[in-house]
Amino acid sequence: MKKFKKFYVELTSKCNLACTFCPPTHRATNYITIEQFTHTLDEIKPHTEYIYFHVKGEPLLHPHIDQLLDIAHEKGFKVNITSNGTLLHKAGRKLLNKPALRQMNFSLHSFDGHVGSQDKNGYISKVLSFVKEAVSQSGMIVSLRLWNLDPDNATNLERSRNREMLEYIEKEFNLDYKIEEKIVPGKGIKIADRIYINMDHEFKWPDLTEEEDLSRGFCHGLRNQAGVLVDGTVIPCCLDGEGVINLGNIHKTPFSEIIESERANRIVDGFSRREVVEELCRKCGYRQRFNYKANGIASDEPQPVRSELQEATGL
Repeated sequence: MKKFKKFYVELTSKCNLACTFCPPTHRATNYITIEQFTHTLDEIKPHTEYIYFHVKGEPLLHPHIDQLLDIAHEKGFKVNITSNGTLLHKAGRKLLNKPALRQMNFSLHSFDGHVGSQDKNGYISKVLSFVKEAVSQSGMIVSLRLWNLDPDNATNLERSRNREMLEYIEKEFNLDYKIEEKIVPGKGIKIADRIYINMDHEFKWPDLTEEEDLSRGFCHGLRNQAGVLVDGTVIPCCLDGEGVINLGNIHKTPFSEIIESERANRIVDGFSRREVVEELCRKCGYRQRFNYKANGIASDEPQPVRSELQEATGL
């Protein structure tokens, strides 16, 4: 039976922000129901222990997120949530002391990524206030993310914007060093007990309108991760935000059958041979992160096993 290290469950296709780095979904606005959520967990239970409330949409918009966390706990799942953090004043209390909640990831780059954002200090203050309270009351891990660096170093705009936020974080945690002096893009550093900060380059979401790269490469899609959109569409990874690689619907076909389908197996077998069989995957810039350079020569081999720290701060 296939086991997945991560399984992404989209709670809603709606987001309260319109960030420049995140293309809007063309799907209808929808929220997962309690019944749909329960059925989804029952279907994936034999295949994973960790679920991520994340694909598109802002999970804290879901009015019953506290109930969803309780259901996840009852069924033995550990939950990771990725959020822009702007709705903590409304939903934060629903997250506290939830035993299912293993990790919260806050996309701090959402503030500057959303045109019209105001009061940066107020925003980061509310996020850090929640983080400190949540960590003090539970064993929850927190990742503070700034995934907006320019890979070509063509501009220092993002670094100057980040500096304001980093200075606030440094002051709030009484750090005796500058975060930028210690951090390496793509890897995180620990700034307090179970609290990490991670900076990385901005990446493009895969899109069928983009140019294809070489059809060789590797990805962990359907190997250690899979996902389901709010309408039940099963996808191979968290970056197929439009359900282009529609493997089936979890409310119509058993999940165990969906992941053993001909299309699903072709994807996995292809990556095993370093062949990229799906068009969307050939147009995915994030996939390139699984290929690394050894002695200056590009390799198609997957990256080595990630450390515990990288797992705590990465996607």
